[in-house]
Amino acid sequence: MKKIKNILNVIFLTLLANITLKAQTSFGYEDFKSLVLKNHPTVKQANLYPNDAEAEIMQAKGAFDPKLSSNFDRKAFKGADYYNRWENALKIPTWSGVDFKLGYENRTGKNLLPEESSQLFIAGLSLPIGQGLVIDARRNTLKQARLAKNYAEAERQKLINSTIYYAAKAYWEWWFSYQQLQLIKEGYDLADKRFVATRERARIGEQATIDSVEAKITLQDRQVALEQALIDLQNNRLALSNYLWSANETPLELPEDATPPLAGIRKVDDTTLQSLISQAKAQHPEILKLNVKIDQLQIEERFRKEMLKPIFNANFNFIADGFASKAIYNYENSFSTSNHKLGFEFVMPLFLRKERGKLQQVRIKQQSTGFELNLARREIMNEVYVAYNDVRNYEKQLKIQEDATKNQELLVKAEQRKFDIGESTLFLINSRESKWIEMKTKVESLKSKYEKALANLAYMSGLTEIL
Repeated sequence: MKKIKNILNVIFLTLLANITLKAQTSFGYEDFKSLVLKNHPTVKQANLYPNDAEAEIMQAKGAFDPKLSSNFDRKAFKGADYYNRWENALKIPTWSGVDFKLGYENRTGKNLLPEESSQLFIAGLSLPIGQGLVIDARRNTLKQARLAKNYAEAERQKLINSTIYYAAKAYWEWWFSYQQLQLIKEGYDLADKRFVATRERARIGEQATIDSVEAKITLQDRQVALEQALIDLQNNRLALSNYLWSANETPLELPEDATPPLAGIRKVDDTTLQSLISQAKAQHPEILKLNVKIDQLQIEERFRKEMLKPIFNANFNFIADGFASKAIYNYENSFSTSNHKLGFEFVMPLFLRKERGKLQQVRIKQQSTGFELNLARREIMNEVYVAYNDVRNYEKQLKIQEDATKNQELLVKAEQRKFDIGESTLFLINSRESKWIEMKTKVESLKSKYEKALANLAYMSGLTEIL
């Protein structure tokens, strides 16, 4: 049994040594973030939002497309050709609300109406004098669609910010698990060397046998911690791999030999905070979305006010007879003020309840969105302050912990010297050394938390990264 245990220990140490030897490929956070921004499916999905908004704008512009129409109607009965009516028209809408029309009509048959001409050319326009002069449904739709593009851009940025935030958390978890493994491995190596030395000294009678038992217990305890650290690193590597994709949308795995570089602490101060506050007020996706919504409601209110006006449309068309057998410039058949069709349309609801109700709803939504915007600004500002306080707090904790770790290292070295001259015990040196490893691990943990706090500060400010 003892021989099997020794073999297992050799295998375990060999695997650990291989991990250490292979750890040559540096994988920094900026490289990781660049890959996420370039290839992650969620980021690619977010980049589709502006394209979708452009498609909405194109649809809205469709209301201004010229329309060509042609209609043919024929009746024949008992061998008699009653009528053949062929009507063609080209309608050209414009932004001002005026619609232009060009038409050609051809009618034949013995049962045509008295006012119908055999051939007729038409050139005219339709003008909204009342409702629709300032703004109409198609202009309202297009203006709101153009604003919706800004809304889509804000949604895109929000989704990208969220993806980078959670990706950053995964990266710094992996970074810490790697640093933790190295520190625990260092402690394991020290315990292993001490156990071997103590066992040899006990074998030749220079040290009590019970000391080798205590050294072995320490070694086994650190081996358990080492195995757990290996599992933690493996799990965090898998979690990080969720954010790694190739350009052709193939999932990637983080190589086992990938190692994170040492983290350089990026400090922030009150100047940074004020800059973030300013950027959050101007660029935070939630605030941008609400501002777009308010702008859209202003356009909608203007449109609903326009709907309170009576419908009063005028149309005027120049008409001309066919030119097949007549001189084109003959006054009698040419386009002139004497040859025209003129019409008016007037509609006025007596109570305007539908229109007034719509307008009231828009104004209620404006008030509600205004309240929502004020609340969002307040919450975002406070969230930025809270995130900033977390960053500064971790910065202070890290400085204190680094100083304490240096002092603990002095205690370990002093205890080692005392142990070497026989004035200390194995228990004391193991205890101080374990505490030292624990404190170094906490330093790396605080560095990881500090970086995650920076990512949170950027996210709360509506950014992907603190500039």
